[in-house]
Amino acid sequence: MRDSPVGLTLITGQAVSNASADSQVLAHVQTMHSFMDAKLMAKLLRQGLAERDIDLGHSECLELVARQFGVANWNILSARIDAVGLATAPLPMPEGWVDGSVQRDGFFRMGQDPEQAGCAIIASTPMADHAPQGQFGTMSQSISAEPYRGGGIRLACDLSCEHIDGAGTIWLRVDGQRGTGLRFNNLLDIKDVPLSGTRDWTGFAITLDVPEEAASIHFGFLLQGRGLLRARNFSVERVETLDAPPARRTYRHDAPVNLGFSSN
Repeated sequence: MRDSPVGLTLITGQAVSNASADSQVLAHVQTMHSFMDAKLMAKLLRQGLAERDIDLGHSECLELVARQFGVANWNILSARIDAVGLATAPLPMPEGWVDGSVQRDGFFRMGQDPEQAGCAIIASTPMADHAPQGQFGTMSQSISAEPYRGGGIRLACDLSCEHIDGAGTIWLRVDGQRGTGLRFNNLLDIKDVPLSGTRDWTGFAITLDVPEEAASIHFGFLLQGRGLLRARNFSVERVETLDAPPARRTYRHDAPVNLGFSSN
């Protein structure tokens, strides 16, 4: 065995005749794929070497690809691939709920909690290490606003979390016709309210008023960043208007103030 000009330990007595060409081939293979594509990479490597009259078996190429990813052998890399596959396997989605994420790039898995009955989870996958900042996954429902018009709606549930480096919370939105947003709250702008790190079960609630022009209501729970978020005991109920807080005030003063810039 000896090191080739491209940094691979070749199990062969043949030299690589064109180091520059081989470097380009292997660089392309490694940068275009992750370790989850190791078998494909081994196939491409074998083909590229065969074009240069270097005959390696598929198992030998698997070993070389494993070394390129910094592990001792193919068995170790294969075990990691299996572990990631298990961690990204789809979960059964509870009836009535959907994956409401804006982008579905494999950064999150969600559905029925496989460990606790009566719970649902959103969990980041190993691919979340490459997710853009602020990426989130959410489970949600959409319902008619008719039973709540002229009053308010209160959404409540319990949440717990493990190793969240972002935030876990619930959210509630009231829409008008054609999806026009009328009311919305996700508690993210309230200091220390959304969950982070590892926390035991905590109660959350949001109450919004529902205008007469409301057409639909949407709600759910979300995980922003990496970690695992559990939810249980959801409740949705109508409340009287007085129990619902007014819409968020988007201005500071009721009328123009100090237009002449006078001092106190």
